[in-house]
Amino acid sequence: MNKKRERRGFTLIELMVVILIVGILAAVAVPILRGRIEQAKWSEGAASAGATKTAIRAYYAEDPILCAALAGSTVAACEVTLGFQAGDLTGRYFTSAQFTITSIDGQGNAVITVAAPAGLSGSAVLGAAGWVYTP
Repeated sequence: MNKKRERRGFTLIELMVVILIVGILAAVAVPILRGRIEQAKWSEGAASAGATKTAIRAYYAEDPILCAALAGSTVAACEVTLGFQAGDLTGRYFTSAQFTITSIDGQGNAVITVAAPAGLSGSAVLGAAGWVYTP
């Protein structure tokens, strides 16, 4: 009797093709994910800068003259003045010392510069144009 042999499993070529496809997908996905991780870390800085900007506007509503004097100082130096408790602006990546109040205009709108912590590159500014990150 002449029986055909039943085929079981995959050939070496089929396995190598699958491994090649997975390798190409990984080579494309890893740099994209790495960039997303850095953006996620910077979003913590954006949230803290936004909270600081809101606190400055509230303080400006109470006392515009003293609020204008905050320009040029770090947020760490005026945390208590703005109504923050110790550690409110301390996150996993950013601390209040990395936020600088660059300027405050005549309506209480502040421009806040954020310095990159260790392990991150670039800088960012929260101002009238919104959040601007420069890698």
